Amino acid sequence: MPCWKSALPKCLLPLLQGLLAFACALLLGSAAHAQNAAELQQLRADRLGSDVLVSANVIFDLPPVVEDALAKGIPLYFLVEADLLQERWYWYDKKISSAQRQLRLVYQPLTRRWRINVTSGPGGDNTLGLSLSQNYDTLTEALATIKQISRWKVAEMSDAEAAAKYRVELRFRLDLGQLPRPFQIGAIGQSEWDIQTSGRMSLRADTMK
Repeated sequence: MPCWKSALPKCLLPLLQGLLAFACALLLGSAAHAQNAAELQQLRADRLGSDVLVSANVIFDLPPVVEDALAKGIPLYFLVEADLLQERWYWYDKKISSAQRQLRLVYQPLTRRWRINVTSGPGGDNTLGLSLSQNYDTLTEALATIKQISRWKVAEMSDAEAAAKYRVELRFRLDLGQLPRPFQIGAIGQSEWDIQTSGRMSLRADTMK
């Protein structure tokens, strides 16, 4: 037995061992969360006529437990949300419009291909509730589509105030609420399933002419 154990009262040994185990669990949990962290890069918001278009790259990796669920045929739902706000120094910022886009990713065992269904919500480029579908040979190719947000129409601004300042707030996350019930119970609170990020882009009056 190590000498440091013999120097401690026996009643303190279980407490010390428990504290060490707890500290190790915290370190492992922090490392897993850091590895799963998502990030938005190259955010850009442009106005083309009356349309506000948003582009961005989402950087993240799928943890093994999430890939394993996909391989078993469990679909994943990624949700992208954007809000257009008018900044007001005298009161709360005014929300002009909101847009949503849902991307459903699923593996098809019979064809061994990956399928993405894209459905847009209010304010997006697919407001009639229709969906777009596309198949991919590999998971890498499918994820590349999910990670790339290219000139997504999030709002229309036909009567923008010339002197006002506007910004777009963008959010991206894995929607755990769309998972099958047994997976929801196991995934909620687990850092491996926590894939989300957010960012904001400013629109100034001189960029909206």
